[in-house]
Amino acid sequence: MTQSGLIVRVAAKGDGATADGRHRALAAPGDVIEADGSLTLGPDHVAPVCRHFPACGACQVQHLSDRALAEFVADRVAGAARGQGIDPGPVVPAHVSPAFTRRRASLHAQAIGTRVVLGFREAASHRLVDVKQCAVLAPPLFALIAPLRALLAARKDRKLAVDIDMTLADQGVALGLSGLTVEGLAATEAIGEFARAHRLARLTIDSGYGPDTVWEPEPVTITLGATPVPLPPGAFLQATADGEAALVDAAREWLAGAATVADLFAGLGTFAFALAAGGAKVLAAEAARDAHLACQAAARQHGRAVHALHRDLYRNPLQVDELDRFAAILLDPPRAGARDQIALIAASHVARVVYIACNPASWARDAAMLIAGGYRLAGLRAVGQFRWSTHVELASLFVRD
Repeated sequence: MTQSGLIVRVAAKGDGATADGRHRALAAPGDVIEADGSLTLGPDHVAPVCRHFPACGACQVQHLSDRALAEFVADRVAGAARGQGIDPGPVVPAHVSPAFTRRRASLHAQAIGTRVVLGFREAASHRLVDVKQCAVLAPPLFALIAPLRALLAARKDRKLAVDIDMTLADQGVALGLSGLTVEGLAATEAIGEFARAHRLARLTIDSGYGPDTVWEPEPVTITLGATPVPLPPGAFLQATADGEAALVDAAREWLAGAATVADLFAGLGTFAFALAAGGAKVLAAEAARDAHLACQAAARQHGRAVHALHRDLYRNPLQVDELDRFAAILLDPPRAGARDQIALIAASHVARVVYIACNPASWARDAAMLIAGGYRLAGLRAVGQFRWSTHVELASLFVRD
């Protein structure tokens, strides 16, 4: 019989949950809620590695052991499937990215009194945590935080509020600052010297009219499938190279031998270039013009078998007759999923469909549509790129028998 106060799982928002449905923040499986309300810690409850936990909104489950964290990631995906009446099959251990590997991040800076606070927001709050330590960011990203804080503090702007985007590209860190106005010779020289001193790959400043590149010694790229692809400011990139590799490896394994593949919501070509390197001819359909042009330019420059198509798949999804020209489909839609495109795929005769998702709930809804259309879930892998976060991704394979 299960002990009444025993934490048996971690719920979607990171709370520990008992078998009878009680929730407790910052509890791990194996912990026990005692009769007096205290919490007795179990073997999977560990000390957090960062002093900012749990205030910092970047992490929600640093109190979980590695084993419990991997189980949480896998259970999020399997639970979403079961919620739609789908048997997830054998639950494969989740792939969780290591610490210090996040290669892109969005932070914020704000003047509070005479100082500048720079970091992540607290959970469900606009308040900022002034980050002095971080166990998720790749070292080149974290190394910029203190110098950037000092640069912004030197402006002595009591109304300062800046959004910061950092991405680790092939050439180094591409840094984007939004909400910052640089006026006058001194300010311009200071920002240029900052970019030079810290060897930035690129520095863009958005004063309200879109990002303006003020520093880029050489064209910034990100290598995808052994292909250097131009990296536009703000373009989507998988959070870690490690997590990207796990998702790409699944796609390449499941689509081996497919001569033609349609990569839908292709972005810069994360999967398209990897599949083309394996011998497939790939159609890469993407709505964002800058990402489409980057994918197209890389394919042409390096002679890859990738045809880039500029197409909004929400307003104009590929139709059944278009889909049926391909041996396989891969799609990696935004968090909302791809209901209309999935309905057309479900009506097609495509033999294999690989669905990459960053939202288990919308994926499960779409998966149910595919299964109702005659597909079978033949593979499912959970990936935790955002270590110690409740954000979970997955790769899945559907086949027609």
